Order: sequence, then structure tokens, then C-alpha cells
Amino acid sequence: MTEHAASTTPATGLAAKVLTVSDGVMAGVRDDRSGRALVDRLTDAGFAVVEHRVVSDGRQEVGEALVELAEGFAGLVVTTGGTGFGPRDLTPEGTKVVLDREAPGLAEAMRLVNPLGRLSRGVAGTRGRCLVLNTPGSTSGAVECLEAVLDVVPHALRLLAGE
Repeated sequence: MTEHAASTTPATGLAAKVLTVSDGVMAGVRDDRSGRALVDRLTDAGFAVVEHRVVSDGRQEVGEALVELAEGFAGLVVTTGGTGFGPRDLTPEGTKVVLDREAPGLAEAMRLVNPLGRLSRGVAGTRGRCLVLNTPGSTSGAVECLEAVLDVVPHALRLLAGE
């Protein structure tokens, strides 16, 4: 796993983490454009992106990374990659194993933004006080899916915090 930390939580209290799921990025043969695009979009929306990590494709790798990212964290965790039909696209399976509760309305809203969204198997849900969203690995798809639900994310995070 590779990772880097970013800024601290802003005055708005909105914090986020990004998890890129890609064998190619881990091997250094692909650029992590979608992960960087999510970091940029979240920052523009007022979130402090406090971590951006990369893991290989696979159910166990994704599940373990999400458990670590959610530990003691209250905020948004967005994944990019591994939601399609490729043999190693197992992000939804790794995510489902570690979620406390699914949020199908969020996943459905993300799928509706683009006709190719119908090919996404991404899920959304909660783990502890984190909201987890799976987005596709394409840069435009990841950002479009995030934008489809970004307006309700702050409210969801307030509810998770017991407000």
C-alpha cells in the first residue's frame, strides 16, 4: 500500500479520504488520475482530504484498507477503481464485507449520472462514523459519481455523528 497525508480538517469539519484501487497504479505502470481528480474535487467542495492511499485490486486488499481508513475516522471515504466487470474488479465485494449498513440510494444516484453507470457495481454505505462510496476508475466517471451525491454527503455525515 502506498499513501500520503494531506491537510488537516477545515473549519467546516468535513474530512475525506481517497482510496485508489488499481494493480497498475500499485505497479507504477499507470498514473493515478482518478484518485487525484477526487482529491481535487473534494478539496474544491470544502473537504480536507487527510489521506490518499493506493492498494492493489482484490477483495481482501480493499476490505483491509477500508477497515484501516475508517478506524477512528469520522468522514467520507471515496474509492476509485475496481467496480466493473474485470476479473480483478472486486472493490464492491471488499467493501460490502466491511460495511455496517448499505446506502443503496447513494449507489443508485451515482449510477444514474451517465449511461455507462449502469455497468458500475459500486456500493455505498457506512462503517462506524464513515460514509463509504465506491466510484469507477475512470477519471470522469469517478468525479461524476461523486458529484451526483456530494450535495447530501454533509448531511449524511452529520447524521452519522449523531447530530
